[in-house]
Amino acid sequence: MNNLRILDLLIIGLYLVAMIGVGVYFSRKNRNPEQYSSASGQIPGWAIGLSIYATFLSSNTFLGVPGKAFGTNWNALVFSISMPLAAWVAARYFVPFYRATGEISAYTHLEKRFGSWARTYAVVCFLLTQLARIGSIFFGIALTLQALTGFSMEMIMLITGISIIIYTVLGGIEAVIWTEVVQGIIKTAGALLILYLVVSNLPGGLAKVVAIGQHDHKFSLGGFAPDFTQSTFWVVLLYGFFINLNNFGVDQNYVQRYHTATSAQQAAKSIWLCVQVYLPASLLFFVIGSALYAYYQVHPELIEAVKLKVAAERLPLSASAAQLAQAAAQLQPADYGDKVMPHFIVTKVPPGFVGLLVSAILSAAMSTISSGMNASATVFVADIYQRYMKPDLDGRQMMRVLHLGTVVVGLLGMGTGIAMIGVKSVLDVWWELSGIFAAGMLGLFLLAVVSRQTRNHEALAATMIGVLVILWMTFSPNLPASLAMLRNPLHKSMIIVVGTLTIFLLGLLFTRLRRQRRARAVAPLSTELKSA
Repeated sequence: MNNLRILDLLIIGLYLVAMIGVGVYFSRKNRNPEQYSSASGQIPGWAIGLSIYATFLSSNTFLGVPGKAFGTNWNALVFSISMPLAAWVAARYFVPFYRATGEISAYTHLEKRFGSWARTYAVVCFLLTQLARIGSIFFGIALTLQALTGFSMEMIMLITGISIIIYTVLGGIEAVIWTEVVQGIIKTAGALLILYLVVSNLPGGLAKVVAIGQHDHKFSLGGFAPDFTQSTFWVVLLYGFFINLNNFGVDQNYVQRYHTATSAQQAAKSIWLCVQVYLPASLLFFVIGSALYAYYQVHPELIEAVKLKVAAERLPLSASAAQLAQAAAQLQPADYGDKVMPHFIVTKVPPGFVGLLVSAILSAAMSTISSGMNASATVFVADIYQRYMKPDLDGRQMMRVLHLGTVVVGLLGMGTGIAMIGVKSVLDVWWELSGIFAAGMLGLFLLAVVSRQTRNHEALAATMIGVLVILWMTFSPNLPASLAMLRNPLHKSMIIVVGTLTIFLLGLLFTRLRRQRRARAVAPLSTELKSA
C-alpha cells in the first residue's frame, strides 16, 4: 500500500463497512420478491431522483469526463444538454405507461405486442449493455486505485466487486436506492474538493484556467456545421438524446425505480430532479478536466511521469529506457487524459483527503454497479427464468434466483472490466458499446408504444434489417482498403441514432404498406356490394 496512509485507509475501510452495513440493515425487510425488486412502492420521489442522479454520475463520469475534457474539449458536455428533452418524453409518456402496466420488467410488454422474440431480443440487448456499463465502471475505478495502492487492476476489481455483491445481494433495491442517495452526495462533495485542490494549487486560480482553456480551445462544444462524420455538436446532441431516452424510457435500471415510487407523479418528479442536479454536476466535472489541463500546462514536468506510465503499459517489459522515452514523447493529451486525475490525487492531495476522494470514487462505481446488478437479476428472473425455465416459482425460490442472478452479473461485470484493461478512454468505450446495444432495443420499444397497428411480422422484419444496419455501421470501418467504399461514413456515435430510426421508421412503413394493400383489396368488393 505504497501511496495510502493509515488515516486514508481508515476512511476507506469505514466507508466500505458502512455500505455493507446498509445491506445488512435492509436485508431484514427483504422477505419477498416484491420488496427486493420494487421496495413495495414506498420510496419517496426525491430519494429516487437522487438515486437516478447517482447512477448517471458513475465512475465513467467521475474519471472519464475530466479525462475527456483534459484530452480534447467540452464536446461531450452536449450529451448532458440533451437530457431535458429526453426527460420530458419519458416523464410525459413512459412513466404513466409503466405504472399502468404494473409489470416489474420493462420488456414484458414487448411480448404482448410482438411475441416472445421481441422480449428476448430486448432482454439480451439490455444485459449486454449492463455488462458493458459495469465492466467500464470496474475498469475506471481500478485505474485510479492502482495508482494509489500499487495493487494490480485485477485484484482491485475483485476486492471492490465482492464488497458490492455482498451489500446488493443482502439489501435489494431499497438498499441500492438509499445508499445511492448518500453516494450521490459523497460524489458531489468529492468533485468540489478536487476542483478546490487543483485551483488552489494553480497560480492565478480560475482566471488562469479560463485563459489557458480559451487559448487552447478547450471549451469548444464541437463544430456546428451539419457534419455527421465527426463528433460535432449535432452528432453528440443526437447521440445524447437517444441514449438518454433509452436510459429514462427503456433501461430497466430506471424503469424499476418508477415502480418503487408511491405514485406516477412522484416517479415523474424523480426524473426532473435527476436532470436538475446532473446538469450542473456534469459541468463541474468538465471544469475539473480543464483545471487539471491548466495545472499540468503550468507544471509540464509533472506530466512526464504520467506519460511514462502510459507508455510503459503499452510497451513490452523488455523495452529499453530510450524506447520508453520515445513512446512517451509521442503521446497526445487524449492518450493519457484518464490517468491525470489519479496522478494528481496521488501526488498533490494531503493525507485524509485522499481517503475521502477514494471513497467518492468508490461510491461513483458502487452506485451504478449495484443498481445494474439488481436490475439485471430482476430481468433475468422475470424475462428468462420464469418465462422459459420455471414459471411456477414460489417466493422463496424466486429470492434464491434473484440472489444468484445478482452474483453472476457481478462476476461477469468484473470479467468485462478485466478485458478492458489497456483501452485509451473509458468514456469512449462506454459510449460506443452502449450505442450499439441500445439502438435495437430503443427502436423496437418505440415501435411497440407509438404504433398500435404494427404487427409481429412487420416488427420482426424491421428489427432484422435494423440489426444488420447496426452491425454494418459497427464493423465496416475495419474493412480493407479495397472495400473502402462499403465503410460506414458516419461517426460511431450515430449508430444508435440510425439503428433506432431504421427499426422504428421501417416498422411504420411496413405497417402502412400492409394497410394500403388491404385497402386496395377491399375497395373492389365494396364497389360490387354497392352496385348490388
